[in-house]
Amino acid sequence: MAKKGHRIQVILECTEAKALGKPASRYSTTKNKQNTPERIELKKYNPFLRKTTVHKEIK
Repeated sequence: MAKKGHRIQVILECTEAKALGKPASRYSTTKNKQNTPERIELKKYNPFLRKTTVHKEIK
C-alpha cells in the first residue's frame, strides 16, 4: 500500500490582475500542509501584465 504524504496541490492566482479586471494568471504548485498550514504568497510572472506580481493561494 502506498504511503500518503503531507504534500497537497495548490493553485496560485494573481491578485493585481484581479483588481484591474484583466485575466488572472494561475500557477499550480505543491506545498507541505504540515509545515505551512497558512495560505502561501509567491511572486510569479504574469504574462498578461508583463511583469512579476504577487500570486496568492486560492485552493
